[in-house]
Amino acid sequence: MKIRSIETFCTEAVGFVRVTAEDGSEGWGQVSTYNADISCMILHRQVAPYALGADVDDPDSLVDRITDGEHKFPGSYLRRAIGGVDTALWDLRGKRAGLSVCALLGGKPRPFPVYGSSMRRDITAHDEAERLARLRDRFGFRAFKIRVGSTFGHNADAAPGRTEAVVPAVRRRLGTGVTLLADANSCYTPEHAITVGRMLEDHGYTHFEEPCPYQELEWTRQVTEALDIDVTGGEQDCDLATWRRIVAMRAVDVLQPDICYLGGLTRMLRVARLAGDSGLPLTPHSANHSLVTLFSLHVMGAIPAAGPYVEYSIEDPEQYPWDPDLFEPALEVRDGHVQIPDEPGWGVTINRSWLEKAQYRRSGGD
Repeated sequence: MKIRSIETFCTEAVGFVRVTAEDGSEGWGQVSTYNADISCMILHRQVAPYALGADVDDPDSLVDRITDGEHKFPGSYLRRAIGGVDTALWDLRGKRAGLSVCALLGGKPRPFPVYGSSMRRDITAHDEAERLARLRDRFGFRAFKIRVGSTFGHNADAAPGRTEAVVPAVRRRLGTGVTLLADANSCYTPEHAITVGRMLEDHGYTHFEEPCPYQELEWTRQVTEALDIDVTGGEQDCDLATWRRIVAMRAVDVLQPDICYLGGLTRMLRVARLAGDSGLPLTPHSANHSLVTLFSLHVMGAIPAAGPYVEYSIEDPEQYPWDPDLFEPALEVRDGHVQIPDEPGWGVTINRSWLEKAQYRRSGGD
């Protein structure tokens, strides 16, 4: 069965993709958030010419043919565009088989643990600790991630002394029964990262994400080798050769690919195999409530290398242009878990009223 047409529906923030096969069956996917309108333009120009007429049941060959054919464009945008078609193909294949994507991969749809992921650095240590305690009591979260340092901050904190205040404050307020994680978003040199990492260890944190600028793999490995806490990373990396290098050099203890940044489920499964072969756990980056969290749940319900939880943003949906009312049924946290849908494909329906307001473009199907 061949791909007949590819349609995109996008805003600047989010872009959905519909792939239709020759028999009229269809699947829905998503290009990555952030400048999604640019990714959709690239999809029609540099991805659709390879995808139209391709076999819906052979996404591996398709993603390789695109990356080989567009070898002069090895960067993030092409991968973000490829992922839109690839994730739509997996939805289509699941629907044709009458299986959820999780089940199609050999997994079992079930409630899966999530950690509450804070995006905020503009909040005091006391207020962050109180906020997380309320969310724990309301939704049953058993793990949270906070932010330390500042994004690509060259060792500068978001506010003077904030990291040294928020790390112990959150631990004191939540107690020892909650797993705590911290994300530095590429803030530190190795020496500074090791100092912060030892403070995290002293307060019982278990996960130190992206301590150094993510492209400086040797710096990150220095931190990994110096600390007992799990050093994690990889969300920005979209090149599979880089992933092989990350694993081979043991740059991190936990792999964190983002399925939309990386180029879709097919390429995510290749990183998952690297994780399994190397004995490293995989815990995806999924920091918003577009389809990326849903994709991650399906993957984590099926792969042997799955870590203990999926990232789940705790920020107010109204603060983000891709969050409210994009699809239904909406994901819900209950007792610290989110149900992996067991309906065919991804198991959700894109909100028609949102689609009607989005910018539309079509390739093929004339």
